[in-house]
Amino acid sequence: MYGATDKITALYCRLSQEDDRAGESLSIENQKAMLLQYAKEHHFPNPTFFVDDGVSGVTYDRPGFQAMLAEIEAGRVAVAITKDLSRLGRNSALTGLYTNFTFPQNGVRFIAINDNYDTIDPNRVDNDFAGIKNWFNEFYARDTSRKIRAVQKAKGERGVPLTTNVPYGYVKDPENPRRWVVDPVAADVVKRIFNLCMEGRGPMQIANQLKSDKVLTPTAYRALQGIKTPNKKPEDPYDWHSSTVVAILERREYTGCTVNFKTYTNSIWDKKQRDNPLEKQAIFPNTHEAIIEEAVFEKVQQVRQQRHRKTRTGRSSIFSGLVYCADCGEKLYYGATNNYRPEGAFFDCSLHWKHKDKCGTHYIREAVLSHLVLKHIQAVTGYILRHEAHFRTVMEEQLRLESSEQIHIRRKRLERDENRIAELKRLFIRIYEDNASGRLSDDRFDMLSLTYETEQKQLEAECVTLRQEIEVQERQNENIEKFIQTAHKYVGIDELDGYALRELVSAIYVDAPDKSSGKRVQHIHIKYDGLGFIPLNELMKEETA
Repeated sequence: MYGATDKITALYCRLSQEDDRAGESLSIENQKAMLLQYAKEHHFPNPTFFVDDGVSGVTYDRPGFQAMLAEIEAGRVAVAITKDLSRLGRNSALTGLYTNFTFPQNGVRFIAINDNYDTIDPNRVDNDFAGIKNWFNEFYARDTSRKIRAVQKAKGERGVPLTTNVPYGYVKDPENPRRWVVDPVAADVVKRIFNLCMEGRGPMQIANQLKSDKVLTPTAYRALQGIKTPNKKPEDPYDWHSSTVVAILERREYTGCTVNFKTYTNSIWDKKQRDNPLEKQAIFPNTHEAIIEEAVFEKVQQVRQQRHRKTRTGRSSIFSGLVYCADCGEKLYYGATNNYRPEGAFFDCSLHWKHKDKCGTHYIREAVLSHLVLKHIQAVTGYILRHEAHFRTVMEEQLRLESSEQIHIRRKRLERDENRIAELKRLFIRIYEDNASGRLSDDRFDMLSLTYETEQKQLEAECVTLRQEIEVQERQNENIEKFIQTAHKYVGIDELDGYALRELVSAIYVDAPDKSSGKRVQHIHIKYDGLGFIPLNELMKEETA
């Protein structure tokens, strides 16, 4: 047990960033001087400082406060003194809990100097007003938080980047800190990560590859460049983690845009960061130089949604996540035989393994699949090179695209309907005013308003349909043009890699082996990105006709 002379006098000081704007009167130095002088004047023994500098009063998970609380609960504190009640905290409920229960239960006298608050005399009038003062202290925190949120919201809606930490791959422009410029060394690593993902590598495989190649982690790289970072410098500068890779792969800013409001907090008490859905984020394109193309970023997000099955050797295939059974539609699992030699790798129907009676075996060796897919891609890209205009026409017919004239007619109909809706709104206001002034009877008003309202609802529904149809037509037209541009990149391709595969192909369907001729013949059907199935056989027939 500690005697009265052995116990300490806890002098607690706190300053938040918001309080710092108030000037010298709230500085840590000013608080220390005031508390120490008060302790000496009142002969409180063993004064000991506990300090939280730059910490908000809405949270009690502060290092200095928790250290003082540990001393109090250990019975080593006789008196605790603060400049005022707000220094203890700005949550009225919790501040009251400490002053009314925690401190008294541990035999601690609490004094807030400027508020004339002292728990040694619970009947003094100033103590009765403590609850009101605590409420005002909390109100100040809430009001400050609202103002800061309003400023941040206004900045974010203008496209000013709200993040203080520039994404790995960029650095702040020395002439304009709000502008990001590409860091060539880090940007090359970012590109490599996206390329590896496009080739079918998972985050853990990518992390292991970077670690094996002695690539500095983002934190280690920034430390080497002398850039401050909130993360602790790792012991192993090459120790990449899959979570770091995932964070890079999911960062849309690499496409050259600013993304604000990606996260939110529920209140000033709950500081947990929660992800905002994409529709609630504010995205501003072309605010800085892109490291990753938009099309590549979107493709990587699709790849990330696909699971990549590994064999016991830890290998995965560039086709993993893309191959399906043509009969049951289930995925084909990747595996290997013959002591797991690469040439023995294969794909087999996942449903067949679970329920053999529901789907017959669909087995295809990876080497055969690679050969068939490469031949198909060579045929498609070659045909586009020779007959691009005809390919475009065939795909437009298959996707049931309308001509530019037909789309123009739809746009005119939409414009006409929107004008009529605006006119109906004006008419409704007019008849309402006429009815209110007595120029239009109630019966006549009811009849006209019902007529206008019915027509307006019909037109609004038609506008929704027209907008959707126009959007589908435009998107499919864009898909055709984008695919043709991508296909030109791979004309004459003689070896298949994961990047090319995932740029062109969205799914591969494998038929059951055909043994009717006495030989094992296999057929595949390729669904191309944005287009679906290309009628290659029909195109080839027309070419040879």
